[in-house]
This record gives sequence, structure tokens and C-alpha cells, in this order.
Amino acid sequence: MPSMPTTDTIGAYEAKTHFSALIEKVEAGDEITITKHGTPVARLVPIKKELTTAERRQVIEDWINRPDKPTLGGLKIRDLINEGRR
Repeated sequence: MPSMPTTDTIGAYEAKTHFSALIEKVEAGDEITITKHGTPVARLVPIKKELTTAERRQVIEDWINRPDKPTLGGLKIRDLINEGRR
């Protein structure tokens, strides 16, 4: 499981001074809140990576072949649809 991103807070002057290091942290998945006189004014966040077609297929296959397949516990889909229409 991927690690949770950390959120750091940094002043605007320090952010300007250490911008390259902040970009490296964001590339690694961290989020940076930039403040001005103690008030949050901006946030640096990583861009969400698009999955390739092969990665999407793998995710779908993993989901289909997971060991804990959900069941309806004996219920029928038609009964659930009819129940939703009432």
C-alpha cells in the first residue's frame, strides 16, 4: 500500500528560497501549503498520474480476480431493482 502524503507548511519567502527542494518533495507525493504572514495562500500538490491502458487492464483484472468476491447474500438483482422502485 502506498504511503500517505505528508502536508508541510512553509512561509512564502522560505518557499521562494527553497523552491527546487519543495518541487522534489511534491514529486515524491507530499503536499506543501504556502503561507503569507501565517495565512495559507497557496498549496503545491502533485499532479495525478494518468494510468496507461496496460495499468488500467491490470487494475480491472486484479479486481475481478480478488479472493473476497462480494455476494448478494442470496438476494436476487431483480428483487433489489423492484425494491428501489417502490
